[in-house]
Amino acid sequence: MSWVGRSATEIAQAVRQGRATAPQVVEEHLAVIAERDGRVGAFRTVRAEAALAEARAVQERPDLAELPLAGVPVAVKDNVAVRGEALRNGSAATPDTPALDDHPVVARLRAAGAVVVGLTNVPELCLAGFSDSVYGTARNPWDPSRTPGGSSGGSAAAVAAGMVPIAHGNDGLGSLRIPAACCGLVTIKPGLGLVPPPEHHWHGMSENGPLATTVADLALALAVMAGDMSLATPGETESLPVDEEIDDYPGGLVPSEPVRLRVAVAPRPLPPGFAVDPEFQKAVTDAARALGEAGHTVVEHGARMPLWLGSAAVAAWFACAREDAAELDRHRLERRTKALARTGKMLRAIGMDGARGRDRWRANGADQWFGNADVLVTPALAAVPPPARRWGERGLLANARANLTYAPATAAWNLAGWPAMTVPYGTHSTGLPIGVQLVAAPGGEAQLLTLAAQLEAARPWPRHAPTG
Repeated sequence: MSWVGRSATEIAQAVRQGRATAPQVVEEHLAVIAERDGRVGAFRTVRAEAALAEARAVQERPDLAELPLAGVPVAVKDNVAVRGEALRNGSAATPDTPALDDHPVVARLRAAGAVVVGLTNVPELCLAGFSDSVYGTARNPWDPSRTPGGSSGGSAAAVAAGMVPIAHGNDGLGSLRIPAACCGLVTIKPGLGLVPPPEHHWHGMSENGPLATTVADLALALAVMAGDMSLATPGETESLPVDEEIDDYPGGLVPSEPVRLRVAVAPRPLPPGFAVDPEFQKAVTDAARALGEAGHTVVEHGARMPLWLGSAAVAAWFACAREDAAELDRHRLERRTKALARTGKMLRAIGMDGARGRDRWRANGADQWFGNADVLVTPALAAVPPPARRWGERGLLANARANLTYAPATAAWNLAGWPAMTVPYGTHSTGLPIGVQLVAAPGGEAQLLTLAAQLEAARPWPRHAPTG
């Protein structure tokens, strides 16, 4: 039996029970990476020998039967530290010296029994909704002519292509939710303070989180990253240890007493001037209808976000580019990065760095616009993913136009610091997956996971792209 294509929950349970070994599972996934990644370009580097050594070490751990991710192969986005590997962040301008220590999220994954099989491709400094750099161009497994999104696009492509069951990513202006929507995956950007953020946390806008093919896997990976195993079973108040009586983490995503929520549906929430693909709008209304059939109260949310919020998000994008590029050799940076950083510098000179708008939205703007709903349902994307190209070699206008046309729907919730997620829901006429976005107020991660599980039950999605 091959473990490729199986869920993280299934793999970990099999390794804990002795029906599979960690080295066996990792070796099978490394073989699939070697077979498929030439077409997809998900990985900057594959840690074949190191991963097998780590898998053998996991297999020998005395606490093997207690590891929630025992033997599960994971991919890590190349913008957090992985001990023994260089952190390149998609750039030739970053140092190539190996990291001495793991980022806390990587350390938690490894402590839980996961094995890091490779680091995934990102755009330079994770500044765009694509995943191309000097290290390669990641492609969408559903249609290799199109981008898998970004900046966690390499991680998303690796999961969608069946090369790993789960992957790490992070989300500063949509960088988990955008690629999840492009690639037909489920993901969550947690709210402030739940998971240790990346080093470049973009003024509290960027959060680490997982990408997965099932809600149970997503909840389990989030629980590990957060160091709170109760998140693996939303609705439960205590964490579930693994022992002789409980031989897996079941991902019990439905509380013992059904939760009835007020769900606001907003198929066109973007500021005036932004269009949303009609098929994406329909997916939002269909998903809301499914939640209504599950017992929730569904209400219309017809308001559009204010123009000033969109301006603040764009200004914050430019400001983060300026800050992240400041200490790097500009001669080794890509054209796009230099243009974004230069624009950020000019805007800062006139007091337009997005900070005022971000603080206004975070203080009370988001709460007032959100209204009295518990959860909001919106599109995750506004248009289908653009072509997979070397966008980093293009200028500011081409990149800004492409990013803002297809992926303007996520940034508001980074500015707010609220939890938000992408859930697959249907297929576009192009054959690409469609994702809907669920948003909750601070502390609402468990609510989001519960609703996502209900959508998964109502309309199961293909877990992987075709491999033919």
